[in-house]
Amino acid sequence: MPLTDQRIVRRKLSDEVFDRLKALITGGELQPGDPFPSERELMDRLGVGRPAIREAMQQLSIFGLLTISHGERARVRQPTAKSIFQQVDDAASVLLSSSPASLEHLKEARRFFELGMVRQAAQKADAQAVTGLQEALARQRASLGDADAFINADMLFHTRIAAISGNPLFEAMSEAMLGWLKQYHTDLLIWTGKENYTLSEHEDILNRIIAHDPDGAEQAMVRHLDRSASLYVHQTVASA
Repeated sequence: MPLTDQRIVRRKLSDEVFDRLKALITGGELQPGDPFPSERELMDRLGVGRPAIREAMQQLSIFGLLTISHGERARVRQPTAKSIFQQVDDAASVLLSSSPASLEHLKEARRFFELGMVRQAAQKADAQAVTGLQEALARQRASLGDADAFINADMLFHTRIAAISGNPLFEAMSEAMLGWLKQYHTDLLIWTGKENYTLSEHEDILNRIIAHDPDGAEQAMVRHLDRSASLYVHQTVASA
């Protein structure tokens, strides 16, 4: 029988250092909020040079395990659902900018996600959750004429719907997807007066959630997403 390929692949020194430093955190030697050892301490402890230490620390920062601030000692960071999605922000931006089809795929994924979230919200929303949605809607209404503030309040409304699930991954996923979409949101919303449609649709969604009507909430969200999908346009399409 032919032998399988079992060649040993040499690893970069910084990868080995990364594994050692990550073990300090995941193994419990360092806790969230603790100051990270200095570069000199780590160089002496591991017997490696400064470039390998710095590269490994940057990787820890990318993984959401370390906060690096200029002029201050790095500190161990508590990973969160939000920090996990932030790790792919740059990659998502490159993917979306290079392919109009990817933007359509993201809009489709968002639609599938939002319909599930609004059904859960209609089932689970308590008085506090409803108040949070009402505040987001009021903030959006007060932002009429200010495109950036209006869109930020729009994102807040949808993220708070996801938060009602009680699952931090859903909330972080909502915030991430909306953030990726934001750069493709056109000014059509404002100069065509469609912001009033958005407010009316959000109010309809909110009323269905208050009534604990999952089917009605889903239908209201379908109407909202189907109408607003055209407001997200890829640059190559817009300039065609």
